[in-house]
Amino acid sequence: MYDLLILGSGPAGYVAAIRASQLGLKVGCIEKGEPGGTCLNIGCIPSKTLLDSSQKFHELQTKYANLGIVSKDISLDLAKMMINKQEIVSQLVDGVRTLLKSNKVEFIKGTGKLVGKDEVEVTAENRTHTYKTKNIVIATGSYPAELPNIKFSDDIVDSEGALSFQKVPNNLVIVGAGAIGLELGSVWSRLGSNVTILEAQKEFLPSLDRRVSRLILREFKLQGLSIFLDCQVQALNESTKGIEINYKEKEQENSIEADKVILAVGRKANLNNLFSEELKPSIKNGLIEVNDFCQTDVKGIWAIGDVVRGPKLAHKASEEGIMVAERIAGLDAGLNYGNIPNVIYTHPEIAWVGMSEDELKKSEISYKAGSFPFSANGRALTAGETSGIVKLYADATTDKILGVQVFGPSASELVQQALIAMDNGITSKKLGETVFSHPTVSEALHEANLSINARAIHIQNKL
Repeated sequence: MYDLLILGSGPAGYVAAIRASQLGLKVGCIEKGEPGGTCLNIGCIPSKTLLDSSQKFHELQTKYANLGIVSKDISLDLAKMMINKQEIVSQLVDGVRTLLKSNKVEFIKGTGKLVGKDEVEVTAENRTHTYKTKNIVIATGSYPAELPNIKFSDDIVDSEGALSFQKVPNNLVIVGAGAIGLELGSVWSRLGSNVTILEAQKEFLPSLDRRVSRLILREFKLQGLSIFLDCQVQALNESTKGIEINYKEKEQENSIEADKVILAVGRKANLNNLFSEELKPSIKNGLIEVNDFCQTDVKGIWAIGDVVRGPKLAHKASEEGIMVAERIAGLDAGLNYGNIPNVIYTHPEIAWVGMSEDELKKSEISYKAGSFPFSANGRALTAGETSGIVKLYADATTDKILGVQVFGPSASELVQQALIAMDNGITSKKLGETVFSHPTVSEALHEANLSINARAIHIQNKL
């Protein structure tokens, strides 16, 4: 009898398993594939590896001559780049496996199915075994969504397929300009593809303020990405010559040809064949319904990560795993869903957390705003990374920081600094009194914060 059985070993599952074991629970983690789930094996880690490798290749070709560094005869060995990607993934997979073992978590290889509120059936190599448990955590993750009447093939691929091309496509079309589409577009554009991105929404990155998103769109177009909004893909027709993509752009019929097409139109919760007919928690819009603490409406069954509400982010999933493990162990744990950071790992990076200006206006919250461009930051200038901006919002009455958006160098790190202040109720004034090292890109965050109260030193304040 287990205290806890977890279905899935991704960022939600393996973190929950380790934390639960630390708290003295007997834990089993069920996984049909390798430890680490989609994020580690075919998602976050391999994509970030290719993003970094492709950026280095691109910079060697285009960036260093004006610094007096001349690189000649630069060539791409894509096969070697892919081997490096897989070596990093394998190293981290082995690390997760070791962590589970050292924390006395039993790794159960196979496909799990809930057959009772205290029973999980696991099938592996045509053999089935039933395990008894006091609690069950569903952490089975998600899979790439498809478009109606369009199926994946060798040349029409999802995000996993896009990380395994054996040669650089001449012409690449990506459907979807979200985080996955922009990151994959950046990788293959840097390696030599002509990249076109078709986005169904009328607004580019609608979670961001219009000033910030317009700045990002302009920068990506300068990088060579062709991004078209308000586009509805109608059909993909494959032939020996390639793929013809028929789409409507603002009700105008258009078509474009490509060697490869990447569908990056979102992800769906992986709930297939997970429940018996006798046992199924409430499911709405393809997601398991849970309360604020990730409990389902079936006692003893919990759900975390991509199978429940909220953004499909690895760090959100991990924190839910910790919260659930602690609550099962009898601790009073919770999670602030209002302060979950979002990052798009393009170059420059895009990151944001908290409320946007549109949300503040809709909520009728009285606020004050401040911003600072990286073009006025000394460290960014020395590194040749001057594109972008930091933008902050604070409550006009309490002075507490309500949101931050960053487009620029180390955006993911700068947002984290602001998030620490937000989670601890630090006011804009107090953050402004903090000493920031010079020269650092963090000073852009400091100056943006100072400008909220018309105290910025290295830019004209708006009075």
